Amino acid sequence: MSQKNNKTLLCVKDLSLHVNDQVLLKNISFDIQRGEIFSLVGESGSGKSLTSLAIMRLLPSAIRISSGDILLNGQSLFALPELRMQHIRGKSIAMIFQEPMTALNPVMTIGEQVAEVIRLHLDLKNNEVKQKVISLFKEVGLKNTEQRYDWYPHQLSGGQKQRIMIAMALACEPDLLIADEPTTALDVTIQAQVLNLLKEIRDNRGLSILFITHDMGVVAEMADRVAIMRNGEILEQADCQHFFNNPQKDYTKKLLKDAIPARPKKEDLQNSSDKLLEVSNLKVHFPIRKGIFQRVTGYVKAVDGVNLTIPKAKTLALVGESGSGKSTIGQAILSLLKETQGSIRFNNVELTELNKEQLKPYRRKIQVIFQDPYSALNPRMTIGEIIREGMNSLKVGSGDKAEQNQRIRELLEKVDLKADYIHRYPHEFSGGQRQRIGIARALAVEPELIICDEPTSALDVSVRSQVLKLLSKLQQDYDVSYLFITHDLSIIPSIAHEVTVMKEGKIVEHGVVSEVMKNPKQAYTQKLLKSAPKLVKEALMAL
Repeated sequence: MSQKNNKTLLCVKDLSLHVNDQVLLKNISFDIQRGEIFSLVGESGSGKSLTSLAIMRLLPSAIRISSGDILLNGQSLFALPELRMQHIRGKSIAMIFQEPMTALNPVMTIGEQVAEVIRLHLDLKNNEVKQKVISLFKEVGLKNTEQRYDWYPHQLSGGQKQRIMIAMALACEPDLLIADEPTTALDVTIQAQVLNLLKEIRDNRGLSILFITHDMGVVAEMADRVAIMRNGEILEQADCQHFFNNPQKDYTKKLLKDAIPARPKKEDLQNSSDKLLEVSNLKVHFPIRKGIFQRVTGYVKAVDGVNLTIPKAKTLALVGESGSGKSTIGQAILSLLKETQGSIRFNNVELTELNKEQLKPYRRKIQVIFQDPYSALNPRMTIGEIIREGMNSLKVGSGDKAEQNQRIRELLEKVDLKADYIHRYPHEFSGGQRQRIGIARALAVEPELIICDEPTSALDVSVRSQVLKLLSKLQQDYDVSYLFITHDLSIIPSIAHEVTVMKEGKIVEHGVVSEVMKNPKQAYTQKLLKSAPKLVKEALMAL
């Protein structure tokens, strides 16, 4: 970590926020020193992002500041007129958002989006602006910078888009950079690159960073000091090393426990001869079409000769970076891709040879839990209607509505939700609760295999732990098998019996979880493990 000069850049003093009679933040106080990375940690709804919006003075009009102040270089931000504050935003304080795709304008080139910030705050000529943008792109590690100036956001990967957001934030050389969950949805290798980039920029420029996250592994990697938030209050704050060695509050201890990989599940599947799913030489090649006649000029080999097996009542984790083919395998097993070649045998039945009508019974036996529970649930339907829909379309159970309602209530209780939630709508639930509803919907049709496609990637560490425990319990209760698709290495031991590692459409390594995590044979697997945060890496090596 860099040496601090002990001069306070930002001071948040006794900040309290209210909306009507509800307290959102209660007497929040912390300082950020020059050149320091200060990490604000907590679950969704704890008040982390509200604190950052208060610093930027971007709070919704309904929220009122009932007490406190925020000082930048000793000057009250709340006392400034809006015109002065507009000059501070972007120039003195900049922000990196959690989701770069929604934060970038899809109809503007990335070069012009960064240039717009520079023109707003700095008095430079057009050619100087472009040169500054290109130098920023180089600083954040983009290649072919002059060519990519004219690219649009959709032409970039998630990690590249996040680099553009960092370049935009750095454009006017701010004193404080607010990073709001900047690595939440990124692969472990891209996450490591972004974290290293932020540390390098901090060291080179001497800027301060307010790093907002719920990932304890990232905190251990990044922070000089840490503050834990819960229900709008700061529970404790300390120097990073002291914090991890000696956490004071029970809540903090639980967050740390949930962040560390659990012991592996029992490894008795080597003797399991009961194969539920067998995939042999699976290929999914998407045609590349060009020209006015859209002739096929080549193929994207999304999945290229994959073999895998899932025994009954067991879990196979499928791991790899974005674009490795993980989700495509899930879609192929679900018979959703016409480009599928090879063999997919489920209970010794070859699914690739069945027509649409013959596949219907297997739609019931193979279900899916999606990555984003909110977009996967129809906002206009109640929870009861969402779960009932699958039961009706696949003719599962009784057609009597009263009996269905009873079954739905039982399912909600099975996934630790209240039975009377049956009449509520998706927007009334938290992310973790919505994911539980997705699990209940999948269980409603009594499946034998559930494909879990990154079901915990957007969840807080404690909610993630709850969902994983729930999935394990349901496996014991219902003997259901899981294909668990993920890029998060830390959760594999707590959910999977075996792990398969994918790269560029091919399997590069496969084995029992503890063996692959502890003694990876392939360079790519070693690279994935090396990219994991230190806290996670050390725990995995100790399995």
